[in-house]
Amino acid sequence: MNERIRSALRHLLYAAVLLAGSAAAQELTPRAYWPTPDGTNVLAVAYQYTTGDIVTDPSLPITGVDSTINYFLASYQRTFDLSGRTATLQMNLPFARAETEGLVAGEYRRRDVSGMGDVRVRLAINLKGAPSMDREAFRALLADPKPIVGVSMILQFPTGQYDADKYINLGTNRWALKPAVGFIWPFHRRWMLEAELGAWIYGDNEDFVGQTREQEPIGSAELHLIHIIRRGIWASLDANYYVGGKTTVDDVEQGDLQRNSRFGATLYLPFQRRHAVRLSLSTGVVTESGGDFTMAALGYVFLW
Repeated sequence: MNERIRSALRHLLYAAVLLAGSAAAQELTPRAYWPTPDGTNVLAVAYQYTTGDIVTDPSLPITGVDSTINYFLASYQRTFDLSGRTATLQMNLPFARAETEGLVAGEYRRRDVSGMGDVRVRLAINLKGAPSMDREAFRALLADPKPIVGVSMILQFPTGQYDADKYINLGTNRWALKPAVGFIWPFHRRWMLEAELGAWIYGDNEDFVGQTREQEPIGSAELHLIHIIRRGIWASLDANYYVGGKTTVDDVEQGDLQRNSRFGATLYLPFQRRHAVRLSLSTGVVTESGGDFTMAALGYVFLW
């Protein structure tokens, strides 16, 4: 196998970690800034099935790339009072199993990998429209919703499965940070718009198959049209757009600028007061560089 094919194969095998890094910018998360009463705890577990194209360097001789990823997530969130405002702290623990296949210079290749992904912690603070509140004040907000403005920060730790001597990894082997600002506008008692503007900022991966990989920030925007079907039950139409993320490997620029968008829908169904099921589906609408895949997710939520 010549060096060109070996280089292409290395990138194909590394696709799992590139997908993990790219998927962060492609999220669709409605009601991320909607408040809950002070002291609320939320425990959630979710399963996500992803299938389709993966993020690869478009200059490489790789065709017919396809991935299937089974993604499991456990998360815990608590709402608390921060200087009189509603604040939430959330931790996410991911686990994934990925199967990747494609043609490298006309030769079929397939690789499987499973393990822990990178841990994330998110802190969000509602600056306007949602002071820290008890359950009675929260019921008043539900009856008469107000515009809400919030800010958030996600910190992603390089804790995922990563072996510098192997090319298939679920961890990204780098730190990542996402500051964002969000806005909720309830233009009707049962309808609201939610928007978020943010940017993922990445550290360097100094063990990218014996090289150093740098990535420019990815700017992202989300928009959600949310309908309150009846008390506790809601659905949303979700869309996003993200641009940036061009990479450099050992000072050599790669042709992998991302300028993509996704569209999806979410349904939230509570039952027996403290329990809920969350269903979501999304797919790529515009894909300029990789990331053209479909995601379906099912989650269980417990509140106390």
